[in-house]
Parts: sequence; structure tokens; C-alpha cells
Amino acid sequence: MVEYVVAAVILLVVLVVGAVGLVVPRMRRKELPPPPVPQVPAVQEELPPLIDRVEAPVEPEPVVVEEEPQQVLEKPEPTAGRLVRLRARLARSQSALGRGLLSVLSRDHLEDDDWEEIEDSLITADVGVEATQVIVERLKERVRILGTRTVAEVREQLAEELVAALEPDLDRSLRTTPHDGRPAVLMVVGVNGAGKTTTCGKIGRVLIADGRSVLFGAADTFRAAAAEQLATWGERVGAETVRGPEGGDPASVAFDAVKRGIDTGVDTVVVDTAGRLQNKVGLMDELGKVKRVVEKHGAVDETLLVLDATTGQNGLEQARVFTEVVDVTGVVLTKLDGTAKGGIVIAVQRKLGIPVKLVGLGEGPDDLAPFEPVAFVEALLGETA
Repeated sequence: MVEYVVAAVILLVVLVVGAVGLVVPRMRRKELPPPPVPQVPAVQEELPPLIDRVEAPVEPEPVVVEEEPQQVLEKPEPTAGRLVRLRARLARSQSALGRGLLSVLSRDHLEDDDWEEIEDSLITADVGVEATQVIVERLKERVRILGTRTVAEVREQLAEELVAALEPDLDRSLRTTPHDGRPAVLMVVGVNGAGKTTTCGKIGRVLIADGRSVLFGAADTFRAAAAEQLATWGERVGAETVRGPEGGDPASVAFDAVKRGIDTGVDTVVVDTAGRLQNKVGLMDELGKVKRVVEKHGAVDETLLVLDATTGQNGLEQARVFTEVVDVTGVVLTKLDGTAKGGIVIAVQRKLGIPVKLVGLGEGPDDLAPFEPVAFVEALLGETA
């Protein structure tokens, strides 16, 4: 019995201890206080409008566009004395018209064979048979009268005869001054391949170098590159170019160019025409039409025929036919550089009575020079030894 009491006491003690263990932790737990509520100030500062609070977009940096540099207009060389400056271009011609003749004429006694050699030299240089005969006869007379001569004396005599053959009294001025309230009109004609469009550009530079204002008329409508080429020449010196559609009526373009020249008040209108063969009647008639249409504004002041110096005597036939169609007033002789045929200047003038007014002595833009007979002969003869 005692054993049962002890067991019951022990069980009671265990139950009491367990109950105390469960109650005490609960008594220790305390509820956490609620989180503090933020105190709102009595007067709250007014917030800016939402649109102001949104961050402004970042302005992109301005794009700097570099302006293209303005084209600097070229200033053509002055024409005064230009032929003298270009005399070296005639170096190859000296062997035909210069040194060869001087070497023969300086001999102590001139026999028939010597005179034949002189004639051959002049004819080879494209002076022409008739002009050669005149020059040789005059030289013979001088030799007979003067007798023995020094090289310097012979050179002087030869120079005088060549200058005389070039007819220095011919009027070689270009009529490029405006008159009657309109510009002077200068029309350029020639066969295919003579360098006509390039020569037009160079003529424009000659006029600008002499103080004229210029407008180009691209009346060569059969060759698309011709109008573009002429416009490029004009842009270099600040000259306007009037052009028409490819294959259009060249007379219409020429007419419009002169009208534009009148409206803008330029000094000179340079009209480029299509190259044509002198034996093609239809093409030559069309050239006559161009001139007639232009003359509705007034007379054409200059009609310049471009001849290639290397064509020799064949160039004379070209000049003759063009003269009949458009009344050529002057000749521009191109490609005299690198040729021994400078005598074509004499032949053209003697045969046609048309003065050579300009000569081309190279590929440079300012290698076109006003023709001066004395300077030309001096360049051909070169320096005496």
C-alpha cells in the first residue's frame, strides 16, 4: 500500500513540474508593441505639380553640319603679252620655219639648190605654194642687193618677210563690247574634233581676263558631254551657261542664250555650235539657221572658225565652206604646240583674207593667246646662235 502512495506522489510531482514548465514560458512572452506610426507634421509642404517633378528630357547635342567651302573662282592670266610667255610651245616649229631657214640663208653663196631647199622648208611648214613663192622671191631680191650678210642680218630679213606675209595690218581685235542695249554675240563654229567646245571655254577666259563678263550658250545639243563640258568651264570663272535638252533645237538654245544675256546685262555671249563636216549640206544649212535665229536679237558680232593646225592645207577647204555659210570674221588656230606646221597661219590669211585672231599653244586653260604677228615670228625663229 505504501508503495502505491509513493508512486502516486511521484506522479503528482511530475505533473506539477510539467504544468509549471508550460505556464512559465507563456508568462514570459509579452506582445510586441505595434510599430510606431510616423508623425505627420501639422503643415505639410506643398508638393510641386507632377509634370514639374518629372525629370526633363535630355536635349540632344545639336548636329553641326559643315558647310561646303565656296568654290573659289579662277582668275585667268592677263592676255597682254601671253603669246610671248608661251613662245617655248613653238620650239618644235623652229626647225621648219626658223633654224632650218637661217642655216641655209647664212651660206656665203646661195645656189638654185639652196633656194629649192628654202622653198621645201616653207611648203613643208604649210605656208602654201603661192605664199612661199612670194616670200622666196623677196628674199632673193634682198640677197642680190645686200650681198654678204651676217646671221643676225639674215634673221632680221627673214623675220621681216614672214611678218609681212602674215599681213600685220589686218584687224585682229575681237568685237566683244556690248552695244545698243544688248551684249556682243560671238558665235564659234568648226568641224568635228577641232577642239571647239574647249576653245569656247578658253575664249571665255580670254574675255574675262580682259575685263568682260561672259555668258555661254551650249547650242551643241547633239553631244550631251558638250553642254556639261562648257558648263564646267563657266563654273570655274563664274560665267553662266544656258543649255537645252539633249537633241533639242540648237537655234532655240542660241536664241535663249542671247535673250538671257540681254536680261542679265552681260558684256558678251559666246555661243558654241555643234561640230559639222564641211561637205554635209544639211548640217551646214542648220548652222546658217542658228545664225539667222540669233540675229532676231541683232547682228552676230563675231563668227570665229576653229581650225586644227595639224590638218594643214585641208583646213583651208574647211575654212572656205564655213565662210560661205556664216561669214566667218576670224580664225582660231588650235594645236600649234608640238607641230612644225606653223605656216598654216600665213596660208589661211592669204587664201581667205580672214585674220587669225587667236592661237592655241597648249592644253592649259590659259594657253589661248591673241595672235600677234611680230611675237609669233620671233617665237618661230628663236634666238640666233
